[in-house]
Amino acid sequence: MWDFSIGKTIGILARTMPFILMRMVIYFVITLAFILASGTGAGIGYGVGSLSDSPESFAIWGGIFGMGFVGVAVYWAREWLLYMVKAAHIAVIVKLIDGEALPDGKGQVAYGREIVTARFGEANVLFALDQLIKGVIAAITGLIGGIAAFLPIPGLDGIARFANTVIRLSLTYVDEIILGYNIRTNSDNAWESSRHGLVLYAQNGLKMVKNAVWLSVFLWMLSILVFVLALAPAAAILYAFPGEIAGLSFVVAIVFAWAFKAAVLEPFAIAALMAVYFDTIRGQVPDPEWDAKLVGASEKFRALAENARGAFGGRPVAA
Repeated sequence: MWDFSIGKTIGILARTMPFILMRMVIYFVITLAFILASGTGAGIGYGVGSLSDSPESFAIWGGIFGMGFVGVAVYWAREWLLYMVKAAHIAVIVKLIDGEALPDGKGQVAYGREIVTARFGEANVLFALDQLIKGVIAAITGLIGGIAAFLPIPGLDGIARFANTVIRLSLTYVDEIILGYNIRTNSDNAWESSRHGLVLYAQNGLKMVKNAVWLSVFLWMLSILVFVLALAPAAAILYAFPGEIAGLSFVVAIVFAWAFKAAVLEPFAIAALMAVYFDTIRGQVPDPEWDAKLVGASEKFRALAENARGAFGGRPVAA
């Protein structure tokens, strides 16, 4: 079935509780901002719409506008969130997976940021690297063939397309895994080590996808459960708004479930997949054939290679 240990993964996350709490604060503040913005927008819209025959429609559009405003702000803050929170958390998870002791007398968050700063320098460097890695993921999905390669039976094209869609969704955390590989190898050339990490992922793609699909199933089941549990308080918050506005409780519940998934469930998936990845590639070297396939299939991968050649330093990268 799957190759990760649920118990060990939970144990690692428990040891990174400062990061879990920090992520919960950040994402639940974002959730609260969504709720307040949508509620304020709905109230303003209803007030303006009271001059017309359909105040409910104005209120709905006001709520949508409020949520959209916060969504844009979160989009622009993604670089900071990646650099200051997610990358630092991954750095500490990598150390724990490898059995390294965390230093005494230094906070976990500060320690994680110190590793990321020493490894990548400025936030914009890490963000640019992350975007290139994300761009290679689609090429990896196509090259490993997905499920379609194993379903040559006529009439099963629709099933194959659906299965490949599930696989694409399951590859959400590849960039975090490669970031962890970057930190673990401690190479001076982050572009080159990312290229190596992607090749190693691709040559072990079927095993990694199998585990990623299982984790995706677990995470979405838990997210749906959180969504159902969140419906009651979300509906209570929006109860004061009349008519069709009550429908926004579903939107708020979705946002709450997203916040819980981002704060708690995603770190679990990242830690589990990273442990599988590190164990799988132990003793392996990047396969030149897979390297050539990615060069031919992905412009982003070629950009990684170009940046690697232009970078200074470059201690050898070992799996």
